[in-house]
Amino acid sequence: RQEAVKLVLFLAIGGFQFALDAGLFVALTWAGMVPSIANILARLSAACVGFGLNGKFTFGQRSLTKIQFIRFATCWGVLTIASTVLVAGTAAIAGLEWAWLTKILVEIVLAAVSFVLMRNWVFSETSD
Repeated sequence: RQEAVKLVLFLAIGGFQFALDAGLFVALTWAGMVPSIANILARLSAACVGFGLNGKFTFGQRSLTKIQFIRFATCWGVLTIASTVLVAGTAAIAGLEWAWLTKILVEIVLAAVSFVLMRNWVFSETSD
């Protein structure tokens, strides 16, 4: 039951993050920004929201520690590299419209990976 609540909260907060990330990516690239830079900026904006909200509400942390932030930043960095390579690669090969679709699909998969990493490593009981 507790895991189900965590998952629901993660999905709710993640939905907001996803909308921010994808919306900002589309807006920035539509305005002419290079897809790789737009992707990094969009993911960073969403990450700023997600770290605090997921830490407090999803994983029940009273306060967030330095090690949790370092672990979060590490996860974010690895996932952002994967996302950026896939999205920017798609834009270069197939065009911007396909990159927008790829962004959506990639972020859905990365959300699942992120939940497992956040639960088991970043905000785990032993991450203090």
